[in-house]
Amino acid sequence: MSRISRRSLLTTGAAAGVLAASGLGLAAAKPKNGGTLRAVLPGGRSSDTWDTRSHDSLFMMAACHGAIFDCLTEVGPDGALRGELAESWTASADARIWTFDLREGVQFHNGKAFVAQDVIESFALHMGQSLSPVEPLLRDVSELKALGPHQVQFTLNAPNADFPYLLSDYHLVIYPAGYVELAMQNGIGTGLYKVEEFLPGQGLRARRAQNHYKGTKAGFFEALHLLGDTDPSARLNALLEGSVDVAAQIAPAHAHQITAQSGMSLQNLSGNQHYSFAVGGNLDPQRAAAVRRAVKYALDRPAIVQHSLLGFGQIGADTPIGPANPYFSDVQASLVHDPEQARSLLQSVGADRLSVGVSPQSMRDFAPVLGSFVAQMAHVGLQVDVTNSYSKASLHFSAGRATEDWAMSTYLAPGGRWNYAGWQDSRVGRLLFDARSEMDAQKRQGLYGELQHLVQQDGSLVVPAFANHLQATSKAITPPRTIGAQYALDNARFAERWWQA
Repeated sequence: MSRISRRSLLTTGAAAGVLAASGLGLAAAKPKNGGTLRAVLPGGRSSDTWDTRSHDSLFMMAACHGAIFDCLTEVGPDGALRGELAESWTASADARIWTFDLREGVQFHNGKAFVAQDVIESFALHMGQSLSPVEPLLRDVSELKALGPHQVQFTLNAPNADFPYLLSDYHLVIYPAGYVELAMQNGIGTGLYKVEEFLPGQGLRARRAQNHYKGTKAGFFEALHLLGDTDPSARLNALLEGSVDVAAQIAPAHAHQITAQSGMSLQNLSGNQHYSFAVGGNLDPQRAAAVRRAVKYALDRPAIVQHSLLGFGQIGADTPIGPANPYFSDVQASLVHDPEQARSLLQSVGADRLSVGVSPQSMRDFAPVLGSFVAQMAHVGLQVDVTNSYSKASLHFSAGRATEDWAMSTYLAPGGRWNYAGWQDSRVGRLLFDARSEMDAQKRQGLYGELQHLVQQDGSLVVPAFANHLQATSKAITPPRTIGAQYALDNARFAERWWQA
């Protein structure tokens, strides 16, 4: 597991931009050009478009920011931040004003030259009154302006030492100014691959763009063929039968079939991917707090890791900050499994039933974890009714985020798209502000430690386990030795980082 690196972040992105380019410096062999990448991924829907404001699946992440479009920055396979469409960046002394120098000589797939106005129009989609899931990440941007055709400047209301990391979010791809709607319809980006055919919910066919600005350092396949399939068994069978060479999100129960198969390789990578139950919803505050604490006391977390994940994971501590984050605080020692205390809390507020909203996809993919949760709650007298309503509690499978502030703002900040329980605590807002503004690493660590302890004790999230990324390849594919684990499939960028054997 590569922890997220903060190297060169506050002064310039130039140094970070050359760190372990695509992991090639550590690769076992020189990349081979040509061939077709055939992969099957979960998450595609018939309603999918190239409008990233609706993206929340691995399929669209890999297709969009991993192939067809680019962001200003990207998290490399080693966890270090580096430039993509931004060549370098500088910050004011207080990390409140960030200036990005953009790459010259970059073209969109329709021939338009990439300039600063493209950044301004693309970011406008996610700011102000936008319903974009990343609107909370950009809420502190008070001004975004072009300083020249290849330079933009962000002015923040408050300092943010990690701001360039946020610009690597898969929602923040860059569209061509003046053609934004057309680009959302047809997939017109600056990425290594150009759309040939896109069937929402089914698949993507794309071909390598000629004369791309990344040159020969990335994008080694001549063509991509990405298939969408929500069934874990179908994804496994597609790989075993040879119709694809890469399968994402292998179920733990299927892992042994991969390792036992000649010519197949299982990638088992730990990161910040986790299961979470958001508990609260429309319960009154007193009952919600009691039910949350009861659920936390009732959880037998080691049993979930061993029996539901078959050991492919580690215990979660009810916070979205994960073991790959540098300020991760190992607060497992304060976790208590106390079924009697759970029963007492539930009886004190007269709670004996809980409705847990779970999507049909989650019911299928995460059935072992959901089954363990239901059984453990029943043991303390809490009957769990699984529905498709998210009013009181819900189960979610989350990739985690590269920085601590990013994770907390996404899942627990007021107005956050994935703050499903609508939880608010003024102490969290204060600690987030103080931590993102603090330049001293030791002080930041203390602030994030306090934040994690607070969220673990009182937060609406129940995170029983972090789940390893399980993905598999045939012998036809050569991945680099260093593989990113921020998201699945090399941070969803396997199309540009892997190559044909």
